[in-house]
Amino acid sequence: MTTLTQAHELTLREIKQKFNLRQVDDPKFFPEWQSGNLGLGTWERTLLDRARTDFLYLAEDPVQEEIVKLVILSPLLSAAGFYRHPFRPVAERQVEIVVEEDGATIRGRLDILLLNEVLWVAVLEAKNKRFNVLEALPQTLFYMLASPSAQTTLFGLATNGSEFLLLKLLKTDPPQYALSRLFSLLNPENDLYPLTGILQYLGQRVFNSV
Repeated sequence: MTTLTQAHELTLREIKQKFNLRQVDDPKFFPEWQSGNLGLGTWERTLLDRARTDFLYLAEDPVQEEIVKLVILSPLLSAAGFYRHPFRPVAERQVEIVVEEDGATIRGRLDILLLNEVLWVAVLEAKNKRFNVLEALPQTLFYMLASPSAQTTLFGLATNGSEFLLLKLLKTDPPQYALSRLFSLLNPENDLYPLTGILQYLGQRVFNSV
């Protein structure tokens, strides 16, 4: 009898075993996350500064994660150019995340957005406490691996509103993936600057391939 495992139940270890997925630590495998050198204009910097300032203000009190997503993610995608041709964001999946911690059940939601066949965004939301952004990796990798896209190289962005992690997936045999450094709004500098530059770079690669 076949046992059906739901995507939200899979751990990163199970994803690796199921798809024979391997993590690559070689910096040469994922140089794209260090390639965001397009430069930001005054409008982009103003937008991103306001987004970070608004987030830090809202974070002084408990706040709904949906609000944080609107305050941070929308300006980020706009500054990176993902609301313009050839991109058209689509709500691809909604996945429930359940974690048992200290005898309590913590529930969250993972929204999977597809910008096009190459670029994915995963937004992690928690109702009563913030999840570590790493909680989004198993389901994000699962849907990227299961994508019917003919593209062999896919990129993703996972965020919980304050932390951001870029990932690269190579759908080879066996498939391989790598992660960027962690970007955080709590760092002294505005990490939305380099993050936007990287997304612009990835977007430009997609635009040139269309």
